[in-house]
Amino acid sequence: MLTDILQRFRTLTLSVKPLSRLPHISDLVLGSRLSLGATVTASEVPTLFQEPYILSGYRPVQQDWRCYLFSLFQQHNESLNVWTHLLTVPVLLISWWANVGALGYTMDAASLPLSLFMVSALTYLCLSVAAHLLQSHSERAHYFFFFMDYVGVAVYQYGCSLGHYFYTSEPTWREIVGWLFLPGAALLAWLSCAGCCFAKYKYRRPYPVQRKICQLIPTSMAYVLDISPVAHRLLTVSWTHESSLTFHALQIASFLLAAFFFSCPVPERFFPGRCDFVGQGHQAFHVFLSMCTLLQLEALFRDYARRRETVVEVFGERQLWWGCATFPVLLMCCFLTALLTMRYTDKKLQEQNDKNL
Repeated sequence: MLTDILQRFRTLTLSVKPLSRLPHISDLVLGSRLSLGATVTASEVPTLFQEPYILSGYRPVQQDWRCYLFSLFQQHNESLNVWTHLLTVPVLLISWWANVGALGYTMDAASLPLSLFMVSALTYLCLSVAAHLLQSHSERAHYFFFFMDYVGVAVYQYGCSLGHYFYTSEPTWREIVGWLFLPGAALLAWLSCAGCCFAKYKYRRPYPVQRKICQLIPTSMAYVLDISPVAHRLLTVSWTHESSLTFHALQIASFLLAAFFFSCPVPERFFPGRCDFVGQGHQAFHVFLSMCTLLQLEALFRDYARRRETVVEVFGERQLWWGCATFPVLLMCCFLTALLTMRYTDKKLQEQNDKNL
């Protein structure tokens, strides 16, 4: 009996030994010849990738895709732009579950706008992470991922408008704006995506002021409309009786700071080369936008908890479903707009390559 057991053990050992010769998972992922190259200066990358006043910390172009994926753990001038939004995703999810436990949540028509707001927030955060992490691969990748980033921003704008309209707006405000709000919010969100895509396709560095105009005018108009129910409520309702209003005020302040740092390259403008890795205005923009989203979720959850019993009664189930059904339609329209712009961009890049030959 003992001899039989020992014989079987030897057989098992011999059959397991070849497994030790199999490649490790890390070898399969990284590859034996793959190594993350050192960052380079602005003069060593194409003009498209050069950011004003950022003189170093760029990743070389045309490396293996895995190099950009694993540059998540490398220090470069996009590191904080990636991590600020990447870390916001689990924080947002934790905040969601904390509010679900504290304030309650039921899957029905009344909760659908809140769910779509959450989806829109996660969409823009994930697409932003992908853009900043992978765009350095090539000029085509740069355009494609930032076009997708603009899709995420547009979807987030409409997700905000759904939450503000159904949970935050007051009857007196709805009497003025009425049913035009959600169609207008969807249209301006799409124009925001289209304007940003067009500006990215049309203008090359050094960017003229027209580029900012194409980006900021539709985006600013969308924000003014989307935030109008919140602003009206802040001005007409007593803050002492509404716990959500403090969070709404803070989310507006965070967004305005984010908009400032997005529009102005400070402080790097005053310290060229000293903010290459830490301290860029775009990094501050990401931080304040993430704060805005977290504060917004908190405010909307409190509004939802207060109004969930009356949402269907006030707006009607039909309007709720129509407003929310516009969300995937807008997503598809923005996605197709980005792909169409990418098609023209491919032609433009091909013409440039032909000229260089």
